[in-house]
Amino acid sequence: MDCVFCREDGGEVLWSDDALRVVLADEPDWPGFCRVIWTAHVAEMSDLDHTERAKLMSAVNGVERAIRRVISPAKVNLASLGNQVPHVHWHVIPRHSNDSRFPLPIWAPRQRTVSYALLSNRRAQATLLRDAVRSEMAAAFGP
Repeated sequence: MDCVFCREDGGEVLWSDDALRVVLADEPDWPGFCRVIWTAHVAEMSDLDHTERAKLMSAVNGVERAIRRVISPAKVNLASLGNQVPHVHWHVIPRHSNDSRFPLPIWAPRQRTVSYALLSNRRAQATLLRDAVRSEMAAAFGP
């Protein structure tokens, strides 16, 4: 099996335990785009038992709270697709009313150009997510 999330972290690891990891994705147009990735290779949410699903969704919610606190987006998009990477993972994506595709999904055609200065400012904010995510995960799962 050749699964990118089994083979690689999927981004800069902000927090992890034996069950899952939270990563800051390398998505230059989307500063603060995080993924919550289940460690074991499973393709569907229904492959997880109730306790595992609850843990995964607690992590997704914690990442959303961290993003809202640090980045203050207009909206946070949550997505679990898996069409290209059939390994359970969630995208947690801060959205701004002036991002390149708002109000459409980030995978839609570009609607506008975003200045380098604005993206740089958002990238600087995203560097603060590590501590915010760790704080949320400690609150959810303990130190």
